[in-house]
Amino acid sequence: MTQQLMKRFALSEEGAKGLIQATIACTVADLVLMFPVGLLYLLVSDFLSGSVRSGLLYGLGIAGALLLVLLSEFWKYNATYFSTYRESGACRIRLAEKLRQLPLSFFGKKDLADLTNTIMGDVQVTEQMFSHYIPQFYGSIISTCLIAVSLFCYDWQMALAALWVLPVALVIVGFSKKAQNYFTRKQNAALIAVADGVQECLETIRDLKSSKAEQMYLDGLNQKIDVIEGRAIKSELGAAMFVVPAQMVLKLGMASVALVGSMRLMSGELPLVTFFLFLLVVSRIYEPMSFSLQNLAAMNALQVNIDRMNEINESKSQGGEKTFAPKGYDITFENVGFAYNSGETVLKNVSFTAKQGEVTALIGPSGGGKSTAAKLAARFWDVERGRITVGGVDVASVDPEQLLTAYSIVFQDVTLFNNTVMENIRIGRKDASDAEVMEAAKAAMCDEFIAKLPQGYQTMIGENGSTLSGGERQRISIARALLKDAPIILLDEATASLDAENETEIQQAISRLVERKTVLIIAHRMRTVETANKIVVLSGGTVTEMGNPEELMKKKGTFARMVKLQTESQNWVLA
Repeated sequence: MTQQLMKRFALSEEGAKGLIQATIACTVADLVLMFPVGLLYLLVSDFLSGSVRSGLLYGLGIAGALLLVLLSEFWKYNATYFSTYRESGACRIRLAEKLRQLPLSFFGKKDLADLTNTIMGDVQVTEQMFSHYIPQFYGSIISTCLIAVSLFCYDWQMALAALWVLPVALVIVGFSKKAQNYFTRKQNAALIAVADGVQECLETIRDLKSSKAEQMYLDGLNQKIDVIEGRAIKSELGAAMFVVPAQMVLKLGMASVALVGSMRLMSGELPLVTFFLFLLVVSRIYEPMSFSLQNLAAMNALQVNIDRMNEINESKSQGGEKTFAPKGYDITFENVGFAYNSGETVLKNVSFTAKQGEVTALIGPSGGGKSTAAKLAARFWDVERGRITVGGVDVASVDPEQLLTAYSIVFQDVTLFNNTVMENIRIGRKDASDAEVMEAAKAAMCDEFIAKLPQGYQTMIGENGSTLSGGERQRISIARALLKDAPIILLDEATASLDAENETEIQQAISRLVERKTVLIIAHRMRTVETANKIVVLSGGTVTEMGNPEELMKKKGTFARMVKLQTESQNWVLA
């Protein structure tokens, strides 16, 4: 049962056990609420028979019933709410941990708003379900079945008159599942569209203001918000179409008990006290079931959220050996083929070797596959054909986290955190001392602009380094890579945001770093790679040229043409 609940509701083992305990607690709480009904039945029976028991006895019974209700409700509260909150926290951590293990190909199919909505929104929905709906629903079903058995044993005709409405009402609400799932999917899509719109607005506010397009964009965002409102109303109406008729059917139970009971009472088949008992029972038994019908409607819509969570949980993680012991750090591509989407070839039969102790530059036109090749080398994706080895070890056989301990990577798009300059650089190596951080910063030409900051290395730089210029952010990223001091260095347009003077100084820093290391650099500016040991020209996903700069200039191919074009562009002036 535990395994089935884990699969059905995307729970951990502890969460599944907690759900079972909560259901038992809700069942007990519902049954305990029948104790006052029993006391009232005994009291009325005594009055009708003319022999009333001691008032002390009834007083003790009432006190005992109240105590049992208090204890059962306390257990129910703890079992449903506290355990659910623990599970929702564990669920978010579990999803985040799973995302950490997934290849980048998964994120290429999802946007950030969708994943954020799953971790925050979907988990919040399930949290409410497990604390307010699911245990109570199953608890009321179990307690009602137990009460029904006892009623049938007592008087099957009256029991049938009281309980026939329950399966009918449940069937009516049960048919709403398909409709509820449809409305929930539409509502989730509308929520994600708004989240995307808000995020895009915040990220592009500068461009919107400069183009005087704020109002136009906000009008579109307002339309998306209106869609959410409409979807919410439709979702509520969709549930009400089934729940309201089911609750109306449920009310017929009291009428049928009164009608059947009156007829049998008049014919002398039914004692008055039994008739009174069934009136009491149906007044109590329909209350949790009426609430449970609403729970069932909400539970029907839950499947969409569960499926989204299971999509992450069941996605295939990148695995591999936890040990990585290459013989050197040469990176070798052997007939590598790769496509992000089927039918769209990005790399085809790519073969080259980036040797340890040398700088290997990947150049070529945009879309030629340079960045893809670098990311494949670090196993951000897995190749479809051929293989990539580091020191003779296939990267696909190594655990990604273990593999990346050998890499220092600087991307064109820099990611910084809302922390101090010191801590942003220290991410490269957590155990680095302040002196080591400052040395790396100096090597990356950061010390000059850091000295001008209000608190120097202890200055908070804002979200993603918002208080720094593009070049300053790039240099901090380079300092982070230098601090890590890994044997393999990947530089993807690492000097794109630097001026010519700083670019030359960074190249000198990289030259000092390259000794006994493998450097794979991607660049569009030819002056960035003029000192490279090897240049690999990628065009259309294939290697069209390979050699050192002097050799390629003599061939007068793609590399020579790119050098010529950039030289001419540097001499261009406004007429």
